[in-house]
Amino acid sequence: MCRPVPLTLDPHAAARRRRSRTSRESATAWAFVTPATLVILGLSIMPVVWSFLLSFQSNDLLSPSRWVGLANYRALSQDPEFAQAVRNTALYTVLYVPLSILLGLALALALNRRIRFTGIYRTLMFVPFVVSATSQGVLFSFILDPEFGAANSLLARIGVSSQGFLSDPGQALLVLVAISVWSGTGFCVVIYLAALQDVPRELIEAAALDGASGRHILRHVTLPAIGPVSAFLILWQTINALQVFDLVYVTTKGGPLGSTTLIVYFVWEQAFKNFTAGYGAAAAYVLVLALLLVGALPAVVRRLRSRRTRGAAA
Repeated sequence: MCRPVPLTLDPHAAARRRRSRTSRESATAWAFVTPATLVILGLSIMPVVWSFLLSFQSNDLLSPSRWVGLANYRALSQDPEFAQAVRNTALYTVLYVPLSILLGLALALALNRRIRFTGIYRTLMFVPFVVSATSQGVLFSFILDPEFGAANSLLARIGVSSQGFLSDPGQALLVLVAISVWSGTGFCVVIYLAALQDVPRELIEAAALDGASGRHILRHVTLPAIGPVSAFLILWQTINALQVFDLVYVTTKGGPLGSTTLIVYFVWEQAFKNFTAGYGAAAAYVLVLALLLVGALPAVVRRLRSRRTRGAAA
């Protein structure tokens, strides 16, 4: 009886088939990825490169550009309006970030308890955050109007003199901070509520059994547990504060007397109002540098802490 001869596969042919299949899969994948890649390149990377080169040029958006090197950056260092915009932005950030975070934490701690209608309260806290900055600006422009606004009408009823609010150079920036806190606190509340749900109940119960008061539990258990969330919110709110534009544009247009001109509004004003696009691009890249420094700060702090911990352990 004849035995069947076993078939032997050519290893080189199998390898070629695998390479061919891999090539077809790669081609299919690139066919799906290429449109999105082109969109990203066209709408984000290319404008970034173009604006960076523009910051070294004199450009009025109409006539051909002229290369001026670092002249735009040197002019920024001597521009009192840019210095005022930097001061306004710094003051806005220093006020807005801690106020929104501390108020958000306080409200989250209050809403984390078992109270009636807590779902309604949480929703109401988050509603201002989803309202666009443009809508907020229009709303508060009517409410805070010096002559016909509801705010001055209410102040008159309680015997307080009329206030300028957004038309007063001494009050306008503080009013913008208040509006931003009203809208931005809801985001902090939601994030902190999610973080508080993850605090181990065992730690809280153990601390309570040991006789710790609510204040000590908050300080030594709750706050350390939500520390990473607080660091994230500080970074997030700082970046948002440095990029405020819509609210300023709708309410004050940078006035009165430049008291509410923030950096992003200054960039827009130089590029599209004064038609000095290169100068505006240079100001934008000063802001980019500030954002990079803010983004790198947590990593630097973590590295310093790890070195200090290793040094203490050694």
